Amino acid sequence: MGAPAHHRVFGPARRARRLPTDVPDQDAYARVTTDLATKSAKTRRQTIDQDAAPAQQFADLGLSAVTLRALEHAEYLEPTAIQAGLIPKALAGLDLLGQARTGTGKTAAFAIPILERLDTHHAKAPRALILVPTRELAVQVRGEVVKLAHGRRINCVAVYGGKPIRSQIEKLRRGADVIVGTPGRVLDHMHRRTLDLSHLAVVVLDEADRMLDIGFRPDIERILRQCPSDRQTLLLSATVPPPIERLARRYMRDPETLNFSQQDLSVETIEQFYFTVEHERKYDLLQRLLARENPQQAIVFCRTKRRTESLFRRLSKQLPHVACIHGDMSQGQRDQVMERFRAGKIRCLIATDVVGRGIDVTSISHIINFDTPQFCDDYVHRVGRTGRMGREGVAYTFVAPEEGPELTRIEQRINRQLQRDEISGFRATALIAAAELTTQPAVPSESPVAPAPPPPPFGRRQRRHRRAL
Repeated sequence: MGAPAHHRVFGPARRARRLPTDVPDQDAYARVTTDLATKSAKTRRQTIDQDAAPAQQFADLGLSAVTLRALEHAEYLEPTAIQAGLIPKALAGLDLLGQARTGTGKTAAFAIPILERLDTHHAKAPRALILVPTRELAVQVRGEVVKLAHGRRINCVAVYGGKPIRSQIEKLRRGADVIVGTPGRVLDHMHRRTLDLSHLAVVVLDEADRMLDIGFRPDIERILRQCPSDRQTLLLSATVPPPIERLARRYMRDPETLNFSQQDLSVETIEQFYFTVEHERKYDLLQRLLARENPQQAIVFCRTKRRTESLFRRLSKQLPHVACIHGDMSQGQRDQVMERFRAGKIRCLIATDVVGRGIDVTSISHIINFDTPQFCDDYVHRVGRTGRMGREGVAYTFVAPEEGPELTRIEQRINRQLQRDEISGFRATALIAAAELTTQPAVPSESPVAPAPPPPPFGRRQRRHRRAL
């Protein structure tokens, strides 16, 4: 029988939580909710509760008949909270900084106002630019724009690395109204003078925190400096760290912040558990967990490309419909894997964080963190691949005994305590040893034993040898 959730089993960093006792030590795991920093942006801020009732119909947002027909064709029945709050203000031409949990419909929230503002005729120069952090997200956002542009003569082109640039240049020469691209490839086209940004009316920074995390800030600033000063700028992100706020203050005009994720960063429909397991036993635990859960579709996140490949080779010999994706694969291979995954032909996808941001596959039922994320925001985005648009999902994290502090930081970041799960035969060695110590009765010693001398403060003392002829 598993220990209560507050009894954690980790290394020395969590020594106070090791031993299950009848009376738990409440001070050992005091929730540090008061330490969660409340971010006070210097820009104007309007906080909107995620649980507030959104508009009942898209018609309440003042959209055109063409857009309403496109939404009906896409089977979008009613707006989410971020769509109901952001679309009217974007249509009014305001610069907006929208913060919302992943899987809440951010793409449609900025795509609909863009399409409403664009003319129906083809333009030689683009009118809207959408910057995204990854190639996969560029493909997905372009598909969303094309779907919502049903009934309009709007041409949307995706530009990103890993594909021949000549074909992208040819598409740009034919005329493009909306550009979706990664910062590096957009800069490449700017240097080649195949992309003109002088007529832009709207610029969108999607998953802005991720773009800054992976070092795109200099590229983003170079792109924004080449855009018209009277443009409208929309910045969408799941988290708003200080670098995002500084970027907004510098390149946006009196931005209004709409916070749709003030309460919890993790979706309530996602059950979140953790296992305590040694590194060398993680693969066996993964096999047992997949056999127990039998997920509809699952993503197994690893920290490195090498581990992703190694885990794929081992697991593909045991289970069918397994694939992997990481940054060393060619773009064609990555596109093929994602296409098969969206079609349901792949049931278990082993991946690095390349698919941890923005990828929307609604049939994902399970997320497994084979490696504990090093950064709390990576955990938020990994788990956000399931539970999309109100659906239910389950997330499991494999935590090594020495990774207790990482788990604590994640729980503080999402303001939620993960539940402990166990599978027979996979209790951590530290837990077994600790439990045995509590069950063995104390034996009084016959003679007092002198305490061991403390170790030298600078390690073991080395024997000194005298050099002589």
